[in-house]
Amino acid sequence: MNGNTQIIARIMRIVSAVLLLAVGVIHLFLVFDGVGGLLGVLFVLNGIAGVVLAIAVAVLRARLLRVAVILSLLFLIASFLSIVFALTVGLFGITETWSYTLVPETVVIEAVGIVVTALTTVLVFRGERAARTAV
Repeated sequence: MNGNTQIIARIMRIVSAVLLLAVGVIHLFLVFDGVGGLLGVLFVLNGIAGVVLAIAVAVLRARLLRVAVILSLLFLIASFLSIVFALTVGLFGITETWSYTLVPETVVIEAVGIVVTALTTVLVFRGERAARTAV
């Protein structure tokens, strides 16, 4: 991996971490804003997962980084699909509306997060492969 590619990969990791953190903070905010019951518990878990994955993507290296970016991508996809299902057919008996607090923002952030984290995952795996073949 040359110098420019390493810089781009590092920037993508930081952007992915920021988006993961944003998803986590949005869910935690919604809990403090009054979301309760089963949905509140799931939002707390989602918030914690977003923060932990953001830290992992930002600080881990080598194989652990590969695991972190894959888990982050799966987390964002699951979170995005959950809100899409809640907006369309309902999820766990919960139907969401576009007018609820931070719903449009969450959809956009999660969609962008999926794209950015997918690109980050490709860069991380290419970088690891290049490092192994150079040795």
